[in-house]
Amino acid sequence: MAYKIVASQCTVCGACEFECPNVAIRMKGEMYLIDPKKCTECADQFDTPQCAAVCPVPKTCIPA
Repeated sequence: MAYKIVASQCTVCGACEFECPNVAIRMKGEMYLIDPKKCTECADQFDTPQCAAVCPVPKTCIPA
């Protein structure tokens, strides 16, 4: 399963893009998107998905 960004809550701060070890997050237009083909939920790399860990808005990076 991959994570997704809740667009209505995203502040477009960019924190998640730089923390993603799989380069799965990118800017599209004026919003960040997570590529589900690249997202591994940081399995075998971190204890928690890094996008969710660094996001300043709770429950914005969530399981898809």
